[in-house]
Amino acid sequence: MSWFDRFKSPRDNRHDPALSGSDGRTQHDAGLSDAERLVQWEEALQKKQLPPFVKDRLTAAATGKTPWLATMTPVELLTARSHGMQPIALVSGTCWYHYGFSWTKGHAAGWQTAIKRMQMEAAAAGANAIVDVRMRKISMEFEASMDFTVIGTAVRVKDLPPSPNPIVATVDALEFVRLLEADIVPAGIAIGAHYEWLNSWNRSLAGQASWYNQPLTQLGHFWESVRRRAMQDLRNSARSMGNGILAHTHFGQLVEAGDERNRSYLGRHIVVGTVVDCKSMDSFHHAIRPVVDMCDGESPLLNAAPNGHNVYATNEEEGSI
Repeated sequence: MSWFDRFKSPRDNRHDPALSGSDGRTQHDAGLSDAERLVQWEEALQKKQLPPFVKDRLTAAATGKTPWLATMTPVELLTARSHGMQPIALVSGTCWYHYGFSWTKGHAAGWQTAIKRMQMEAAAAGANAIVDVRMRKISMEFEASMDFTVIGTAVRVKDLPPSPNPIVATVDALEFVRLLEADIVPAGIAIGAHYEWLNSWNRSLAGQASWYNQPLTQLGHFWESVRRRAMQDLRNSARSMGNGILAHTHFGQLVEAGDERNRSYLGRHIVVGTVVDCKSMDSFHHAIRPVVDMCDGESPLLNAAPNGHNVYATNEEEGSI
């Protein structure tokens, strides 16, 4: 049988009882109305659980009753399978978070809540890890509110039992495998966040001679302190998971407030990264091979694609998946 015949089989899935309900609705509807699904979601969120219809969907994906989904490229899929990794399903977590006195700490809490909800979905699917996790934030119309969403591919590793707390990694499947080859295990996502206010009185933060270039040492030391404390918070967040961090996302703002004589500055910094664990002081090496670029024109290696995980792209834009 040709590949065309395999894909163009006369079998009509619409009449397959395994894929549709008695009334013709597809399996993912679970026979529930939108209102019923909303009620189940509200009850599940209050109990910090997944609604029954979500558990059923993930169980069906884990047992092979429904097609698996993955964000992997064909090369990543081949590499993952060669190392005993099998994609199960796309999993996600969302948190609409209202932050109170601290925008900065609110971001950290919002991300952590969304990540925990994504882990619940992966655990329900019998996964060991979630790879290629993308992070997205959207400002809401309501004041001091933001939507935090994470989405990734849940994978099962051969010969490993299902994990109650699947590891979370922002690296893609190919990078995940390369880390494992080097005996480095991605362990989760760590978040560090810190903010401070710097107040002045009677132009105490202004330059002593405004007509000349000069460092503003007090403001500079303040901004350095904010960043260092955020990095320390990141280390504290990662300490229970591993001994290294691939800190790929940095976001900082220095916001000016007050009048000309009494300036105030709000400094806030957020750092996000994948925690890794490896044997202490153990060296690791990857084979380096020379390659020949036969491209007729500018090499594509000179224009690498931007990192898709930098959720805090600019101060004005929202990050995207």
